[in-house]
Amino acid sequence: MLCIPSCSRFISCSQHNHSLRFGLHLHKHPLTLSFIHCGSHHHQMSTSSFDFDFLAKKPYTPPSWASHLNPLPSHVFSLAHRPTPIHRWNLPNLPPNTELWLKRDDLSGMQLSGNKVRKLEFLMADAVSQGADCIITIGGIQSNHCRATAVAAKYLNLDCYLILRTSKLRLHSISSNYRKLQGNVADGRCCYDAVVECCNSIIVALVAVQTALVDQDPGLVGNLLVERLVGAHVELISKEEYGRIGSVAKGLGYALNTSEELNFVREIAAATGVVLDPVYSGKAAYGLLKDMSENSKKWEGRKILFIHTGGLLGLYDKVDQMASLVGNWRRMDVAESVPRQDGIGKMF
Repeated sequence: MLCIPSCSRFISCSQHNHSLRFGLHLHKHPLTLSFIHCGSHHHQMSTSSFDFDFLAKKPYTPPSWASHLNPLPSHVFSLAHRPTPIHRWNLPNLPPNTELWLKRDDLSGMQLSGNKVRKLEFLMADAVSQGADCIITIGGIQSNHCRATAVAAKYLNLDCYLILRTSKLRLHSISSNYRKLQGNVADGRCCYDAVVECCNSIIVALVAVQTALVDQDPGLVGNLLVERLVGAHVELISKEEYGRIGSVAKGLGYALNTSEELNFVREIAAATGVVLDPVYSGKAAYGLLKDMSENSKKWEGRKILFIHTGGLLGLYDKVDQMASLVGNWRRMDVAESVPRQDGIGKMF
């Protein structure tokens, strides 16, 4: 039972000769919010409309389809805002009579954590039940999972250590060797030994750059900004080191994208307002629409539910690749009669 001393607060505002008062009444009984408009209408909303279970640890009762699992989790932490919404996804060029619906797990809350928050509800409850005082996890330099884990850990007063794989190369460090190779080709001096020498130099430079990145501040871009703001301990590991102890991905590789995939993400955002992430939902939707186009008969008349698993901040790691795809800007044309001075404008 919520026990708060009785009080009342009102805020009034006016706009276009109308006033709105918001009343908050707190009693020893469930909280009641009162909305009073122009003094003539009175609406109330009970605490039953609000979720006071957020961050609470509570017993877990599995759905019927999962009751056979063993062992079953005993508790979960309430971290997600559920149920996440479902709406019609009006993508262009769908097969005839095909309906596509979108499950918005990217709106699960907790700093855009997507579907990652669902598993963290179980993992965090298990960690706390075992008396853990810190959480350790691993992922790419822009891992959405790592960012979600860092936020969840801080909510529950746990330390968090993130082992992040860095793979971004600063190509300017090898540009001189590359230009040397180009020059040899242009001048007709491209013998086998010269090519081998230049290629070996480039490989050595690449390895050196990779090693150097592990020793440098990774910056505050995308997920890294959130992770470092909430106090996570960031440990960097090189791509080569991770490859020896980690896993192998598919296609171009984990978190690597073709220009077609990134352009697809841009086109979907421009057409529907839904921003997909480049690692999971973007690739999955790209494959779905490709199959629909190539095998339209198979999809005709079907109702499909696509789950958007989140990952918006992962796009920050792709800005260099996407820069040429997103060019819809220009400087506004201003009449020459309007005085212009750097840092000064009519509105400021």
